Amino acid sequence: MNFGSDNQSGASEKILQAIVAANSGAESSYGTDRWTQQAEEKLAEFFETEVQVYFVASGTAANCLALSSLVSPWELIVCHSHAHILNDELSAPEFYTGGARLLGLDLDKPKLSESGLRQYLERFDGHDPHTSTPRALSLTQLSETGSAFSLDELSALTQLAKAYDMRVHMDGARFANALVGLGCTPAEMTWKLGVDVLCLGASKNGALAAEAVVFFDKSLAKDFEFRRKRAGHLLSKGRLLGSQFCAWLEADHWRGLAEKSNAAARRIMTGIEASAFAEVIWPVDGNEVFALIDNQKIKELRDAGAIFGEWPERFLSKGIARENATLVRLVSSFNTTDQELEQFLDILS
Repeated sequence: MNFGSDNQSGASEKILQAIVAANSGAESSYGTDRWTQQAEEKLAEFFETEVQVYFVASGTAANCLALSSLVSPWELIVCHSHAHILNDELSAPEFYTGGARLLGLDLDKPKLSESGLRQYLERFDGHDPHTSTPRALSLTQLSETGSAFSLDELSALTQLAKAYDMRVHMDGARFANALVGLGCTPAEMTWKLGVDVLCLGASKNGALAAEAVVFFDKSLAKDFEFRRKRAGHLLSKGRLLGSQFCAWLEADHWRGLAEKSNAAARRIMTGIEASAFAEVIWPVDGNEVFALIDNQKIKELRDAGAIFGEWPERFLSKGIARENATLVRLVSSFNTTDQELEQFLDILS
């Protein structure tokens, strides 16, 4: 019963077969191969617009290199207090941006709010050259709490950021799960709302290791090929990344994978809601479930082999914590089995 992370799942069979096929024979290097070029074309179709695309092998590299294109070293990146770039990427954002600061808002809310961002920006009193000017807004979709920003919420946040001359970055590590959950198009969730650059993650949704940095404002990408090379993230055998995205995008393979993982999360959510020993605390809009579970029941689940993580107490909103219960995160994936779900829910009930 592995609900530790979708990072712990392997690649889909279709993507593995694509890697094997791309491995055959000699091919141009450093992203000039036919698979990479096809993947770039497919992504333009996917987003219904011209895009500038760069492939890397890790989400940290994607996020931090993208942010380095949006801010100067003396500027500020605004994000949610739970954001991955703030809590789980060490000092890589500062390293790649050359020292830009990160500021987390809305600690007691499950995702960044328009009111929280507005309050900060209206109160910001620049004191050049002594204070860092907010220059980029980073949004995570799905959010770190498993809930998705609605299109209206995204629109309000991006419009507010633009009004203050900020660029907008989206961390899309679970972009496919959010897309399926909202039932919208990739274009509707990104550039049509003002997103300047998206880090599109496939690694958590069936790929072996494949992330795409997608620039909708191509002027921001003018130095990116040098940033990627300098950072050591230009793979010589670029076909290994391009082939993964070709297979991931072909016939909406990404959608089928995300639908399976989202459906598994909904089953977990339904089981928890019916249990006397646990409660779901945040909306389940993708493949993550956050729940308070009685400590004794957690022990029973783990003794039976269940794998899941505990969420930091500092991220709990006031009034949510319960005595003798712990906040845990349960993450499903495309290869979560019915047997795993049934065993987990049987113990929980």
